[in-house]
Amino acid sequence: MTEASRLALEGLRDLSTIKWYVIPLLAIVFYIYTYEMKKAWASGNWNAVLAGFTIFGMDFFNETWNGWIFHFTQRSAFWTTPGDTALRTMVGWNIEIMFMFAILGIIYCNTIFEDRKIKIMGIPNWWFWAITYAAFCVFVEVLLNIGGHLVWEYPCWYRSFGGIWLIFLIGYFHFFVAALIVIGMKKIKTKVITIGVIYAVPILMNIYAFGIRDWLY
Repeated sequence: MTEASRLALEGLRDLSTIKWYVIPLLAIVFYIYTYEMKKAWASGNWNAVLAGFTIFGMDFFNETWNGWIFHFTQRSAFWTTPGDTALRTMVGWNIEIMFMFAILGIIYCNTIFEDRKIKIMGIPNWWFWAITYAAFCVFVEVLLNIGGHLVWEYPCWYRSFGGIWLIFLIGYFHFFVAALIVIGMKKIKTKVITIGVIYAVPILMNIYAFGIRDWLY
């Protein structure tokens, strides 16, 4: 087991580590969602809220399979977050990351034009912003890795050309692809079912892991 993995296990889901700044951050997330829901009730357009749920659900799935990597290797997950946090929820996930991903989908949805045909630099704007935001997320992750806050263990997930592309594609880009697919659906029922499936998969994975090995690390 790597040193980063050992540190990531310390205080895992330990509520005594919670810090007071979590409360205002939680209030900000609630404010953003209630504001978007109020607009949705008036307009009938729930895309911003649904995009928020979609990207958070995709990140939940990513963190779940990352935890499974650690479980099966007993060495390290692809990424670990061993640094200081108000609450570490998985070896590669903490409360600060969760708050960020909770609103990332709303940010994306409020950035794109409703007309999918509008292009930016020759690229349909929904895809342009998916690529741009995914690339920016990779840039931030590289900075966190350099600072030692986000540790990468395996060569395929590192600051090499191939590793950066893998982080871009599997780490972030598919989050926004899922969001644009969901908000592009015509029926609200189809959107909700799709989001339900996105959450059902990691929930079942975690229930299975809980029954076998005291949850997912």
